[in-house]
Amino acid sequence: MREVAFIKRNKDKWLAFEQAISGKIKKNPDELAGLYIQLVNDLSFAQTYYPKSKTVVYLNHLAVTAFQQIYKTKKSDKNQLSAFFKTEVPQLVRQNKKYMVLAFTLFFIFVSLGVLSALYDDTFVRLILSDEYVDQTLENIRKGDPVAVYKSGSNWGSFIGITMNNLYVGLRCFVYGISGGLGTVYILLQNCIMLGSFQTFFAQQGVLWESVRGIWIHGSMEIFAIVIESMCGLILGASILFPGTYSRIESFKAGMKTSLKIWLSTMPFTIAAGFLEGFVTRYSNVMPTIVSVLIILVTLGFIAWYYLVYPFKSGQEHV
Repeated sequence: MREVAFIKRNKDKWLAFEQAISGKIKKNPDELAGLYIQLVNDLSFAQTYYPKSKTVVYLNHLAVTAFQQIYKTKKSDKNQLSAFFKTEVPQLVRQNKKYMVLAFTLFFIFVSLGVLSALYDDTFVRLILSDEYVDQTLENIRKGDPVAVYKSGSNWGSFIGITMNNLYVGLRCFVYGISGGLGTVYILLQNCIMLGSFQTFFAQQGVLWESVRGIWIHGSMEIFAIVIESMCGLILGASILFPGTYSRIESFKAGMKTSLKIWLSTMPFTIAAGFLEGFVTRYSNVMPTIVSVLIILVTLGFIAWYYLVYPFKSGQEHV
């Protein structure tokens, strides 16, 4: 079928659908969903036979707008904040799982680089962490308290300062995606090499376990959140580099909206990590080992469940 004939046959239906999602024509969510299915079929047909035409761009835009309208109309949860965390974010994570896989892959590669660099270069840790920090930590180890650096300052002062810094790091992971993802990768590289060399340094000093049971009380959520925030930056970068059938500006807008929502979802975890670092980590050397291990497992388990399990479990339930 020629494109002109295809448009002539379906234009009335598309215009009617456009009026429906704009609110000019009232339709219930089920009717709108039925029309949406027809629209998606038309879009699929157009992508197959007229892949570079303006018809594909128009139908793509209409499909995205329609999906958002249907989702908004059918949402039954009156608590918008609850719906955001229970439905919207998991759906976005599920749709962009390849970027999460990429973020975690880069994370493990970069941490490994930090570990190897610290193992084969005695000066590397000082280069990354600074002489002052290394000397202070060595002194703390000699005193029998390897993570004493986390006990400086007041509880509230530490909590606020640490949380603001972590939010800033997460924001950079997300926003630097505007560079096509390169800025995001660079920030992730910095933090992962620091993490890998940092833990290797403690292992070389024979206090790896003492550092783990202290640092990872807050680190489980803090580091995991940075990986998800890097995922956001990769989504944003991909929206610029690979617009697909959208115009580049439309693709960027969609990528920004998606990545922003996922980034916002990490904020409670980052704040919780800051709270733990300010109020709990400082007592890690006096609390029973079982308590610190339990905190680590619970915090890591919860954030991992929310981003790695729940989105795909909830997706199956809504098929």
